Amino acid sequence: MGDADGICDEEGGMSMTTHNLLVELCVEELPPKALKKLGDAFASLLAASLQSQGLADANAVVTPFATPRRLAAHITGVAMQAADKAVSQKLMPVTVGLDAAGNATPALLKKLQALGVDVSNPSAAVSALKRAPDGKTEALFYQAEVKGVTVTEGLQKALTETIAKLPIPKVMNYQLTQNCDMPGWSSVSFVRPAHKLIALLANNTMDIAVLGLKSGRETLGHRFEAAVSPVVIQDADSYASTLLKDGAVIASFTKRREEIARQLKAAASKAGKDDGATYQPIEDDALLDEVTALVERPNVLTCAFEKEFLDVPQECLILTMKANQKYFPLLDTTGKLTNKFLVVSNITPADTMAVIGGNERVVRPRLADAKFFFDQDRKKTLESRVAGLDKVVYHNKLGSQGERIVRVRAIAKAIGQQLGGDALAVQADLAAKLAKSDLVTDMVGEFPELQGTMGRYYALNDGLSADVADAIEDHYKPRFAGDELPRNDVGVVVALADKLETLVGMFGIGNLPTGDKDPFALRRHALGVIRMLVEKNLPLNLQTLVVNTASAFKDVPDFDSQRAGEELPKFIFDRLSGSLREQGFGALEVDAVMSLQPQNLGEVAKRLNAVRTFAALPEAAALAAANKRISNILKKVKDIDAIDAHVSTVLLKEAAEIALYDTMNKLAPQAKAQFDAGDYTASLQTLAAFREPVDAFFENVMVNAEQMDVRDNRQALLKILHETMNRVADLSKLAA
Repeated sequence: MGDADGICDEEGGMSMTTHNLLVELCVEELPPKALKKLGDAFASLLAASLQSQGLADANAVVTPFATPRRLAAHITGVAMQAADKAVSQKLMPVTVGLDAAGNATPALLKKLQALGVDVSNPSAAVSALKRAPDGKTEALFYQAEVKGVTVTEGLQKALTETIAKLPIPKVMNYQLTQNCDMPGWSSVSFVRPAHKLIALLANNTMDIAVLGLKSGRETLGHRFEAAVSPVVIQDADSYASTLLKDGAVIASFTKRREEIARQLKAAASKAGKDDGATYQPIEDDALLDEVTALVERPNVLTCAFEKEFLDVPQECLILTMKANQKYFPLLDTTGKLTNKFLVVSNITPADTMAVIGGNERVVRPRLADAKFFFDQDRKKTLESRVAGLDKVVYHNKLGSQGERIVRVRAIAKAIGQQLGGDALAVQADLAAKLAKSDLVTDMVGEFPELQGTMGRYYALNDGLSADVADAIEDHYKPRFAGDELPRNDVGVVVALADKLETLVGMFGIGNLPTGDKDPFALRRHALGVIRMLVEKNLPLNLQTLVVNTASAFKDVPDFDSQRAGEELPKFIFDRLSGSLREQGFGALEVDAVMSLQPQNLGEVAKRLNAVRTFAALPEAAALAAANKRISNILKKVKDIDAIDAHVSTVLLKEAAEIALYDTMNKLAPQAKAQFDAGDYTASLQTLAAFREPVDAFFENVMVNAEQMDVRDNRQALLKILHETMNRVADLSKLAA
């Protein structure tokens, strides 16, 4: 049972008569980027509250509706009243409620009176109580029948709770109109001002009030194209069809989105046929969601701009059309931008030319600005802009972007030298020098999302090699989970240098991510470093990379190289461990490999696959258990490092230790040779032959012998065995 005064349902359910429910809040234009989330939350929260009150079944079909001016939900099988519930309420321990003679104490009588129980006959009142164990004591419980909540009461509670819990990005406070007929309401807080409320159970209007509104059956249709105003909803099930017919509104976000996608595809096909080509609208789910949240009855129209603008990099044109105008650019089959674009209008006039012409006039200045920025930027080389980075603040403790570039160049040059000699080092140094120069161009100043992309175009314009130009764009990659890696070695080197500089710098000044806060995207940078080291299988030592990177900060006063060298590798290994688990590797396998902190991350996958193969061997469990036992024995040795990893054959007394020593002499060199050759699977499989001699050793040999030299010799034997067994992974982690 629960704590004192807790209530526990013993039975429950719904009344048999059920109807479908429709609830709608008609509001002013909702924030488009939050609409889908708000619509889904409104429906799910409302249904969950009704279900928790016993008014809706767990299998009820919940249909969300969301348009720019409404949030609504249709819920099937809502009961007129929840079934009555038998509840058992704990009162107090028996020793407190009853005296030695079994009569009610004053405390018990007072409690019963508070519950409305007639205590004129105390004996009768006590006899109606139930005695039951409650932990170590026995308690008194009051049995009662609680009447089920009515649908009106339940919906009022559900709607009030739902509004309070909605994921509103920013609350708006507004005054109610003077003719509001709800006493006590003068101002309201909600995502946008609400104007009408519908609450229909089947075809009956329910008496509900929220946000200064009383429920009815009227709503508002399309601002310009509704057939009637207001739109009257006769019953819950006809909501969507009535709103479409009389209000010219597609209420379902999903259906409206599908209709837009269908029209986009059809319009692209027609535009392509008219030009004797094949076109397709740009794919952008976020843009499609946002446009769906901006219109109530979509009408896709085809527009065009002057072809001269196509001389501007298409990334610039696409971004300005998408971000500023919410247009869908049309691409040809090669992915090249055309001069056609699609507009999702919220009106359907008989003559669409005015709408088309208006959108074409609106986009033209945007494209002209992009062309102007592009033309102006190309008048100066990237090289000439490097000095300007000294005026761009990076971090108050780490200096300007100019100072940062000096560090990135040093790091990139060192990595390039290690991976490809002088040629790669020179290219990496040049790309690193110019990588941030586009930050001080007009185009990137207007469109920060184009950093790197514009650097590549300007580098090619300056006559630089494709490898260097690509590296300037790619050094930001991977920018998000699943993003592609840099396309060439120069890009990989500069991307590594750039991300390592950020990571080491931030860790060195103690600017670590905490909880959900990671303003410098250090987790993303760490995963980017991991992906490049692993997927490119780069022969680079992680600790050496961190130490060498830290040396570039020698002139930064607040930088702590020791802190960076100790904490950053741990951080990277934590990110790698999590990533490996997400890829399907078992927790024990990951722990076994990562506990050794292998410095060449490109080998981690090979080690994991080797461990997985080893774990399937019949000898694996016994060897893992023995390895754990060896680890525990060696941990208890006070000065394990002082143990000479050399076994004296003269001190080997028992047959079992001699057999283990002989097996080790035979197999250890073989396992090491396989390990050195990178054949981790074979190296671990070789260890399987240790099972019998190891089992015999622990069964017949006392490691901590009284004779000190014998004890030291046996500990040395185990130390060598432990090192032999744990080159690929810490096998003790596989022990159950």
